[in-house]
Amino acid sequence: MMTALKNKIRMMGLKAGNVLARRDGDQMTGWLIVVLIVVVVGAVFMTLYQGSITTIWNSIVSKITGLLN
Repeated sequence: MMTALKNKIRMMGLKAGNVLARRDGDQMTGWLIVVLIVVVVGAVFMTLYQGSITTIWNSIVSKITGLLN
């Protein structure tokens, strides 16, 4: 069972690598998919951790303004 799953993952990785390595239109499609995945993961990360990011950012700004004053 695990061997079959590993083989499928390996084949999917090889296919993705082949798509990104080609010089025709498939390469552009592959890069667009990669960019889309990065944007979606970033949006989910920002949504889930927005409160923590805001708190950290505000503490950084307050320390900088405290040093400047």
